[in-house]
Amino acid sequence: MKKDNIRQLQISRYNYILPDEKIAKYPLPQRDASRLLLYDGGEISATRFGELPELLPRESLLLFNNTRVIHARLLFHKETGAQIEIFCLSPCDPADYLISFQQREACTWHCMIGNARRWKEEALQMEIPVKEGLVRLTARKTARHNDEVVVHFSWDDDRFTFSELLEIAGELPIPPYLNRPSEVKDDETYQTVYSRIEGSVAAPTAGFHFTPAVMESLRQRGIRTAEVTLHVGAGTFRPVKSETIAGHEMHTEFISVPKETIAALLAHNGRLIVVGTTSLRTVESLYYIGRKLHHNPSAAPHELTVRQWEPYEEAEEITPQQALQHILAYLEKTGEERLTAATQIIIVPGYHFHYPDAILTNFHQPQSTLLLLISAFVGDDWRKVYDYALDNNFRFLSYGDSSLLWIKSK
Repeated sequence: MKKDNIRQLQISRYNYILPDEKIAKYPLPQRDASRLLLYDGGEISATRFGELPELLPRESLLLFNNTRVIHARLLFHKETGAQIEIFCLSPCDPADYLISFQQREACTWHCMIGNARRWKEEALQMEIPVKEGLVRLTARKTARHNDEVVVHFSWDDDRFTFSELLEIAGELPIPPYLNRPSEVKDDETYQTVYSRIEGSVAAPTAGFHFTPAVMESLRQRGIRTAEVTLHVGAGTFRPVKSETIAGHEMHTEFISVPKETIAALLAHNGRLIVVGTTSLRTVESLYYIGRKLHHNPSAAPHELTVRQWEPYEEAEEITPQQALQHILAYLEKTGEERLTAATQIIIVPGYHFHYPDAILTNFHQPQSTLLLLISAFVGDDWRKVYDYALDNNFRFLSYGDSSLLWIKSK
């Protein structure tokens, strides 16, 4: 499908009726007791997630996103009593997530502001209770970019990192469609059991269903695992408001892929199952990064960003294996142990997949870019899958059930 035709895809074609009672407001007490829809070759069936290890071919490789959700919502109060919400999206200065989290005096972040009209130019302050007393956190606006504001944070006690202050003072940003405030138990349930790298403001929810017992069963069956990091941004909740996909701008996401994961993907000859749309966007972005390095082996890090429509532009094609080889060569040359880049990739019907054979994923909102991704993966059968899930009382969205979808064509 040509790029112009893809850009004119009508969003209304990817709509369905999602009753509120189908949206899971809370997870099940036992993660792997959730239901699992199976789609393969047009056939649909259902089982429990705990059965997953028995359903995957031996020698498969599972790709996980190990990102961890941060307490990104900070609630400040003006002297008038007005509440201002500062939603931390991504670091600005320092721009590196790890370095920013480790700051002990100040840092600057791209943020969204709630009740923005009530926050003029004055500094906001909050006192954060710690064992040793109080830490004063100050927030100042420094710039604006579209619907985001650059906020400079500073605090008066260098014994604490920004990460530690967020953990104490911030709130976990659970999805707005849950229509409830975050609760203490969300701190555990709104994280995967393998989450390690701080940075997301939304969880890679396909991983919610894994338990240590399921992970051990996978290992015993000879199914290997590998990890990537994609820090999920708030844009994942942003609905497509335009009539065609051309009018929707994808948010940029940070990705980090260890050298050993690149090597594992390159050496792997079995089936690749990606856990969630975030892992899929990461591994598919690797192809276009490798293609950039094919043309420019000395590309600077900022030149490796995958732009939204790049996959649909005419360009010299290389094999998926060549793309990975170029990335490994780049890492060897630079002495880096992981590839760090950004991606704005959008995957819609007409996209050509390079790596995954199957995806584990939850059920997504109507008219969302995530639903378009699923349609790209299984074709028009996405509607058959969703009709089955709705008719058979599957639970939808972040805390809902999941599906194992084998790709329709590759």
